[in-house]
Amino acid sequence: MVDYDGSTALVVVEVQNDFADPKGSLYVAEGERVVPLVNREIGRALVAGTLVVCTQDWHPARTPHFQSGGGVWPEHCVQHSWGAQLHPDLRIAGEVVRKGQGGEDGCSGFTVRDPVTGRRAAGGAAAAPRHPPGRGGGAGDRLLREGDCAGRGAAGVRHGRSGRAGAGGRPAAG
Repeated sequence: MVDYDGSTALVVVEVQNDFADPKGSLYVAEGERVVPLVNREIGRALVAGTLVVCTQDWHPARTPHFQSGGGVWPEHCVQHSWGAQLHPDLRIAGEVVRKGQGGEDGCSGFTVRDPVTGRRAAGGAAAAPRHPPGRGGGAGDRLLREGDCAGRGAAGVRHGRSGRAGAGGRPAAG
């Protein structure tokens, strides 16, 4: 159980239809089961005065991130599509940080990686971090290792107390 307070943040990672619904293009096995768990954590965090931030994959239809553009990922979370929408049962609280909007690698709500040069830069929530993020998620293990809550830190963001409400299954895209 995570102890939330006003000095921590809960980052809810990509609880979107393409990952958390069996009809999604990159469905994580049993991903829909994470939604009530994440909602419970969001409620606990809000009661404690914790900042809650959701990340949302938000890719253009054509991007070097996708296999069709030379990348490694199948098409997923295309802007304005059903798959890109946050799961309808997810409790939205706080800011939603959209990532991957311009075709860059969207594996993190704190940094972006140019798909051609590989360079990383601050982006999304890192532009003005207010609290150290705690771990949270839904899209899968890969995002927690390489994305928002990776232990190596990103863009000067320090990681606070952590707990994870994530789904297992195959790696999810960023």
